[in-house]
Amino acid sequence: MRLTALCLAASALVLGACAPSEPNNVAEAQAASRSPVLPQQSSDPYYRQAADAVAARAEARDVRPAKNVILFVGDGMGISTITAGRIYAGQKRGVDGESYQLAMDTFPKVALSKTYAHDGQVSDSASTATAMVSGVKSNVRTLGVTTEATFGNCASAQGNGTDTLFELAERAGLATGILSTARITHATPAATYAESPSRDWEDNTSFRTEEPPVDCPDIASQLVNWDAGDGFEIAMGGGRRHFLTTDMSDPELEDGTGRRTDGRDLAGEWTRKSNDHRVIYSQAGFDATNFDSDTKVLGLFEPSHLNYELDRPNDEMGEPSLAELTRAAITRLSRDEDGYVLMVEGGRIDHAHHGTNAARALEDTDAFDRAIAAALEMTSAEDTLIIVTADHSHTMTIAGYQKRNNPILGLAVLGTGEPMRGADGMPYTTLSYANGGSACAGREGPEGPCVRADLSDIDTTESDYRQAALVPMFSETHAGEDVAIFARGPGSELVSGVMEQNEIFHVMGHASGLVARSE
Repeated sequence: MRLTALCLAASALVLGACAPSEPNNVAEAQAASRSPVLPQQSSDPYYRQAADAVAARAEARDVRPAKNVILFVGDGMGISTITAGRIYAGQKRGVDGESYQLAMDTFPKVALSKTYAHDGQVSDSASTATAMVSGVKSNVRTLGVTTEATFGNCASAQGNGTDTLFELAERAGLATGILSTARITHATPAATYAESPSRDWEDNTSFRTEEPPVDCPDIASQLVNWDAGDGFEIAMGGGRRHFLTTDMSDPELEDGTGRRTDGRDLAGEWTRKSNDHRVIYSQAGFDATNFDSDTKVLGLFEPSHLNYELDRPNDEMGEPSLAELTRAAITRLSRDEDGYVLMVEGGRIDHAHHGTNAARALEDTDAFDRAIAAALEMTSAEDTLIIVTADHSHTMTIAGYQKRNNPILGLAVLGTGEPMRGADGMPYTTLSYANGGSACAGREGPEGPCVRADLSDIDTTESDYRQAALVPMFSETHAGEDVAIFARGPGSELVSGVMEQNEIFHVMGHASGLVARSE
């Protein structure tokens, strides 16, 4: 067996076997030449357990070093979402949905990820993203901190921060980028750069006090002030309201303004960093940007989240698709000969599920998969590790004994063409939710009995239709089952079996040569 070129005989700290072999190409040589370091959270019990698990696999397997790492996170993209999304994507293209193949389906390595948080059986995006980019389990709703930090307690976060893979990459001279269809200050992308005992502290007004607690900078300011290396080369998504002041007009909305009350124009602060720093707000600004240059781009395409993919064509100002953002980011980051680390989040899959709106969740899943396809086209499995996963699942189910090729958004229909019916005699849809705001849709009046709606004359494939839910709630919740991990490229050999979610960090850290082994 050829031992990994990532192992340096001079350093016993590097994960994996410790006998060097000659790199088989220039990219491997670049990756193998990196000096791995121990992040500040390396003594954390969760960190050490995950590091040991990945190290054991590395010692037993032939693992090549990766020049580049791309982490795709489908927010809320559970197994049922992947299955329904696959069928939806195929049927949308006029082919058999059940046998259709998504881009993520082509990845050679597949595993399951356990998504629980330190204090949560069912977790949120902040704790799960922290696990993936920092290698530790943390408390629900906290960002970039260990379990010693408690939600909303500013003092508890002091001294309990983490070094993310993105910070380690910047310090090693690599390029970095984050993309999201959610706010760029939202939980998943924010986990790459922010340390906050509350994921909600996105700007200075989020602390619910007249003045923010001492030494608790808001998340947007942490992005602009991020001092790792020379900072992000690319950061694009939504959330510009958190970067602009209440005195500044929104670039798109006639009556809109920013939310900041501290007088800080963070967009302006970004552009003043250097002549290469630029902020863009629209499709026109995106199209006018030369990403094959040294430009460092902050893209803020909406005041809050980007549009759902189904609604994006109706945006008057326009905004790029996730696939377009991905192509632009890879173009920009690939200019760095030392390599890069990139996160791409399909953030609005989650939001559509919270609204029990399967049509938008599945369309955004398809858009997310098209971004993965773009990355596959632009990268090589010889030098780029790509991991596709989810932070957590949702309560959507696929139920019934319907016929093959039945519309995934439609009623459950027998082979005879007759709708299947529940014990109450009424038809039901293939997709439904365990809880959410669309429960009791058949209720007569606000105080009437909780009953199912009769769907006999309702078009359940319409984009605004909300699938039925069982338990009435203001918003549908996350679910706690394992989610999938797909991997391709150098280091993908370390993805197998049932993994702790925080092992994903150690897989990326090992393959990239950025993270040293704990002793």
